[in-house]
Amino acid sequence: MVESCYRSSPRGAGLAGKLFPPQVRDWGLPAEVLLTSRAARRVSREGAVQSFDQAAKALNEDWGTRLDGKQVQRWSESIGAVLTLARDAEVVAYEGGTRPAVPLNAPALLVIGMDGGRVQTREKQGENGSRWREDKVGAITSYLPGDGTKEHRPTPLVTTYVATMNKTEAFGKLVHVEAERRGLRRAQTVLVMGDGGNWIDPLSKRERLHDHRIVDYYHAAEHLHEAARAAVGGDRCEATALARELTDHLWEGRLDDLIALLERYAHDLGPPQGADGPEHPRRVLANNVGYFQTHRRHMDYPTYRKKGWPIGSGMTESSVKLFNKRVKGTEQFWSLPGVESILSLRSLWLAQDDRWEAYWNTRPAYSKAA
Repeated sequence: MVESCYRSSPRGAGLAGKLFPPQVRDWGLPAEVLLTSRAARRVSREGAVQSFDQAAKALNEDWGTRLDGKQVQRWSESIGAVLTLARDAEVVAYEGGTRPAVPLNAPALLVIGMDGGRVQTREKQGENGSRWREDKVGAITSYLPGDGTKEHRPTPLVTTYVATMNKTEAFGKLVHVEAERRGLRRAQTVLVMGDGGNWIDPLSKRERLHDHRIVDYYHAAEHLHEAARAAVGGDRCEATALARELTDHLWEGRLDDLIALLERYAHDLGPPQGADGPEHPRRVLANNVGYFQTHRRHMDYPTYRKKGWPIGSGMTESSVKLFNKRVKGTEQFWSLPGVESILSLRSLWLAQDDRWEAYWNTRPAYSKAA
């Protein structure tokens, strides 16, 4: 038997013949969509995990309806908009002195990872008229630290997420509130993990997020392979050998030797002035010298390994991919409010702390006094 999904409305009547009478307020149904609570939850799940057209197809298969992707989009974005408003209200409340509830058990190690993905918008941006914009993703993960051996490496436990199209400052506030919820103030150690992006360090410092900032080892190693190719000219055997020498220095924490070697090759090639384009070998080497000089204090990998901390931002990388999987695509064109709603909805769905279940069991709806 098909589940009764719709509240009484002309649009609902056109979609399905099973309608609810006007007593929806007495029954405590959702205020933002013309659906029962159970149907709203199902629509939200489908909208969070796949395209709206595919979501409509799945719902029609189960419900015997004739929904189209546009209808599922309207419902999903309406529900996500409520989540976004609640999320932003938490930031305002926090700034007013109201902190979120914290876990009973303080995490031994809390790792905050931040990175950016890509979203294609309907409106063109900037001088080049690109539709692509960055969505920022934060992954907050509790860890069981390792003991410095290969047999007992740091173990990720629970990850939750924030994601937004907002600018860096607003994103930082969202990350801070979520980190507070995950035990930021009570954690024994808090790490901020990510690449050397020029917005991560100012954000973390401004929000006072970390005890220690770690640049992802694998991003740093990629820089060294790039520098080695620039130094000796392409993918020759000499470049492979140089990259191996440089990454050995990096792994063992010999940053002085690493930087000195880069500086020597940069000197031999000459200054970057006059070099055409960012991929010119002289510019590549000069940029990498600056990169490792700037982040050397964030690359003490032997100490991090000894303490049993992670040195790679794999959790963050996978988090960006999880969001990209839903909102990035050459055939997907988003309005900014629309994609913000879906980012909020997907953050709720992906959270590993039973947040999705708790939300749908306790979410506000119409009350009898409404």
